[in-house]
Amino acid sequence: MASDLEIARAAKMEPIEAVAWKLGISSHEIMPMGNGVAKITWAALKERFSKPSGSLVLVTSVNPTPFGEGKTVTTIGLTQALCAIGQSATCVIREPSMGPVFGIKGGAAGGGHAQVLPMEDINLHLTGDLHAVTAAHNLLSALIDNHLKHGNETKLDASRITWPRVIDMNDRALRNVTVGKGGPANGLVREDRFDITAASEVMAILVLASDYADLRTRLGNIVVGTSTEGHPVKAEDIGAAGAMALLLRQAFLPNLTQTLEGNPAFIHGGPFANIAHGNSSIIADRMALASANIVVTEAGFGSDMGAEKFMHIKAATSGKAPDCVVMNVTVRSMKLHGGAFGNRGGIRPDKATLEAENVDATTMGAKTNLDRHVRNMAAFGVPVVVSINKFASDTDAEIAAITQAAHESGAQAVCVTEVHGNGGKGGKDLAEAVVRAVQNHVAAGRPFVPLFDAKADVLDKANHIAKRLYKADGLELTAKAHRELEHIRAWGYGHLPVCMAKTQYSFSHDAALLGAPSGFTVPVREFRLNAGAGFVVAVLGDMMTMPGLPKRPAALDMDMDEDGNLLGVFG
Repeated sequence: MASDLEIARAAKMEPIEAVAWKLGISSHEIMPMGNGVAKITWAALKERFSKPSGSLVLVTSVNPTPFGEGKTVTTIGLTQALCAIGQSATCVIREPSMGPVFGIKGGAAGGGHAQVLPMEDINLHLTGDLHAVTAAHNLLSALIDNHLKHGNETKLDASRITWPRVIDMNDRALRNVTVGKGGPANGLVREDRFDITAASEVMAILVLASDYADLRTRLGNIVVGTSTEGHPVKAEDIGAAGAMALLLRQAFLPNLTQTLEGNPAFIHGGPFANIAHGNSSIIADRMALASANIVVTEAGFGSDMGAEKFMHIKAATSGKAPDCVVMNVTVRSMKLHGGAFGNRGGIRPDKATLEAENVDATTMGAKTNLDRHVRNMAAFGVPVVVSINKFASDTDAEIAAITQAAHESGAQAVCVTEVHGNGGKGGKDLAEAVVRAVQNHVAAGRPFVPLFDAKADVLDKANHIAKRLYKADGLELTAKAHRELEHIRAWGYGHLPVCMAKTQYSFSHDAALLGAPSGFTVPVREFRLNAGAGFVVAVLGDMMTMPGLPKRPAALDMDMDEDGNLLGVFG
């Protein structure tokens, strides 16, 4: 089979105006942003805010592995399959970050015959939205240091500033830095840090804001630190929010692209799910839901990460819960969680070991890890369809083991999906199962069931997630986390949703705990207040909000020829 890049380059893209028209969007309602890409105009968005809403399908996954489970492939392939069986469908996915692209992942536009186009542009900046987020975030950082130098009217305590700087790249050397060195002319000397842009609160605000007014208000509500009198100091207090909003004016508009089969696809926002809330934008969802009968979106990493945050943060903000959850799983992921490759997440076995039949390990992984994911999602009152993303080396016995276990766990349907090799036609069974599940769910009118009351204390929410979804015994807070929680409560933010930042490789905070661990205690290292975004981040264990590059970054295999063509990029 040809590489992802070869398949993408061989595809003939439809004019973006023709793609938009499939959703009833006219040419004057889009802003072309290059070959095959367009922004949706603000007028078009406003006009559709009150239109009837379609059904929403959330694609999630078991705990991921380094060899990939193809969740984005399933999301795009399912969209192609839905359109192939006559449904009005589109998808909404996140924008790739330069960190994973040049680090370990190499791209995030799908793969094989289930891709979004133009693949190269999508993986390299697209319309520059992430750079706009970086600029808006760092503008606030610059204004904070300028505010300290010129009077400090808010009495901001320089030793209690919580607002970092960001860059859209993995760079461990920037996790802890000192700024202001070189004398008084260069500002106040203080400790600082860099996060990756995907972890920025500005990114979270971009994807959770409902309109421009909400965007502007949320930016103003960002808490940047504490005054010497113990009060929160906000971006609005130092006059930064208006200029930040201007930098995000165009980035706030969703991007329209297309799949390999010419189906409309929205790409907007890019928060990671392990250190942020891991979902695409509410405004892109609203546009898609007003334009198609079925909208497929994905949540980052496993269901204990992005999908949980979709349920408790995104759905709570948008008012739109999913009508069906698709649980993506692979034989190789079940082998890993069944102990075939050792006892730690993140392991990369050799090809022969990875592809060797191991029914016992597959069964064990499915009866533990997959079982918990399915049961956790079903507890929200939403039907779960399991999609087995098939690889060439998978055997019938391994597929059968997962199928049986998934049915026993309560999946409404289990489908073998081959969209990577066959495009939309490889997902026909999955598409039909999803349509049935959505129709039955809507007809039954079953309510969405969050794990806890939205008004509960933030610590109670974190405890509920740890105990009910992770099956932990509880939380253990550091002294620092206790102090931060006291401030959050004292300032009136103790009721906000909680965003758990932890490893993606395990239900726990420890990547070594595979399968379905229980009986452990979750350490909370710190709490970070994202008042503008509207949630509190609980940083668990040794989780970092600035990733590092691997020993051999993907960037080392990338280049460009004399005609500007990309070489060695994205497979």
